[in-house]
Amino acid sequence: ASIELVEAEVSELETRLEKVILTWRGVTGLLKLGNGLLESGRHYLAASRAFIVGICDLAHLGPPEPMMAECLDNFTQSLSHKLDSHAELLDATQHTLQQQIQTLVKEGLRGFREARRDFWRGAESLEAALTHNAEVLRLVEAQATHFQQGHEELRRLAQYRKELGGQLHRLVLNSAREKRDMEQRHVLLKQKELGGEEPEPSLREGPGGLVMEGHLFKRASNAFKTWSRRWFTIQSNQLVYQKKHKDPVTVVVDDLRLCTVKLCPDSERRFCFEVVSPSKSCLLQADSERLLQLWVSAVQSSIATAFNQARLDDSPRGPGQGSGHLAMGSAATLGSGGMTRGRDSGGVGHVAAQVQSVDGNAQCCDCREPAPEWASINLGVTLCIQCSGIHRSLGVHFSKVRSLTLDSWEPELVKLMCELGNVVMNQIYEARVEAMAVKKPGPSCSRQEKEAWIHAKYVEKKFLTKLPEIRGRRGGRGPPRGQPPVPPKPGTIRPQPGSFRPKPEPPSEDLGSLHPGALLFRAAGHPPSLPTMADALAHGADNSLLACEFLLQNGANVNQVDSHGRGPLHHATILGHTGLACLFLKRGADLGARDSEGRDPLTIAVETANADIVT
Repeated sequence: ASIELVEAEVSELETRLEKVILTWRGVTGLLKLGNGLLESGRHYLAASRAFIVGICDLAHLGPPEPMMAECLDNFTQSLSHKLDSHAELLDATQHTLQQQIQTLVKEGLRGFREARRDFWRGAESLEAALTHNAEVLRLVEAQATHFQQGHEELRRLAQYRKELGGQLHRLVLNSAREKRDMEQRHVLLKQKELGGEEPEPSLREGPGGLVMEGHLFKRASNAFKTWSRRWFTIQSNQLVYQKKHKDPVTVVVDDLRLCTVKLCPDSERRFCFEVVSPSKSCLLQADSERLLQLWVSAVQSSIATAFNQARLDDSPRGPGQGSGHLAMGSAATLGSGGMTRGRDSGGVGHVAAQVQSVDGNAQCCDCREPAPEWASINLGVTLCIQCSGIHRSLGVHFSKVRSLTLDSWEPELVKLMCELGNVVMNQIYEARVEAMAVKKPGPSCSRQEKEAWIHAKYVEKKFLTKLPEIRGRRGGRGPPRGQPPVPPKPGTIRPQPGSFRPKPEPPSEDLGSLHPGALLFRAAGHPPSLPTMADALAHGADNSLLACEFLLQNGANVNQVDSHGRGPLHHATILGHTGLACLFLKRGADLGARDSEGRDPLTIAVETANADIVT
């Protein structure tokens, strides 16, 4: 209704506008006619005045005649008066036209023109608004049509989707059945290919060094990363493989001394390890956890054997030194828990029985599985094969794993294992287990549970009894800890089962109030207490400035050298302990002392790019 009313008003305005336009045009024409009239009047006056002048001239041309002259004078005067009146009429008319009508046309109608323009602009805006309104309506109708058609199309496709879902479900079921059948066929083919029995990897001592051979899965280095099963062999300081028995061998690692081996728990497959050399790396997969540990141990033992053999070849051999004797110290220097295999299998079995005879060592230290065949040499505990794999994944800075049956053991190392043992170390690393109400995993627990327990026990050290900070002194405010047990007398290498019973002795001072560094110093005194030293190391007494200062204050020689000619300053530089290096220099360490390789501490610092120690 409002739109119709506005349209009616617009029509009325248009009618009035047309009338005003016609009036304006009439006034404009009238103004033009008036101007023409004025112009014609001016011409008429000029012609009449010229006529009067002609009459006057005619009267004076002939002989003078009074009557003719009088008549002409009266005529000219009357005509002059008429012309004067006509001139006044023209002036009045011109004034009226110019002052009134022309002013009306020029000024009065100017606002009308502006109003006219505004009107047309408003009309155009109205027309545009009407057009836009019509377009919006068309858009709404188009959207409604689109959604209606889409709804109808989806409704038509509903039945097709149901049919497609049923087909997909059947395909999934068929795929699962085919996958199961293929897995069964794969197992049957593998058993048929291998004669129904999977050969176990063999480990033996060959003429060219340690030999290990067996099947492993190898991941290819191509873009598809495919896995293929190959027969791998470790021999002559090399890692090689072949596809079939009579095929030529392919060398993976030409020199085992230039490579290292590490576990790959984050790989896409289980039981994987990686052999890394300077030029390439090879990812391998064993068939079980036990075979994984055997292969890793074999590679590490081969690396250690290669280094020791090279050292024995370069050094003169004394009487009784055979080429097959390998020192375990060299394997330890590899930084990866290196291991060597002894030649005397009876001696290896004797070591296993001797270590397992210690109280508590007949079970795994972490999960209590019986008959453990692995050990952590820096912790002094025995481990099952699964826990040993978890310990190995922690890194050698936490645990150095060694086999009790595959590796050779020095007497000093066997003595250390007998001095410590599972009972002593669990008294340290599990001191607060009962107080914290934490359940220890058993042999049947999963690998994830055992891994979480071992990480919390040895890495996070959650169950240790807290020692005081550096500010702690003898007789501190904290309650004293229970005294660590004292080991058997030195020289007892093979205690009988149940004979190892550490008993506390009354100390001369409260060891529970000492800082770990000071506790380590006290434990290294006479007689040495290995359990107390282990307790101190468990609490972080590694590179403590307090322990070194305590030793120096009590007469320790700051320039004392080891078998390699290296003093404390050499070792602090090699390990990158800037604080210890500064302490030794302040206490008079010899900066120019050279080791057996002719290197002084400054040279070592420059080689290791340790700017803090150099400056």
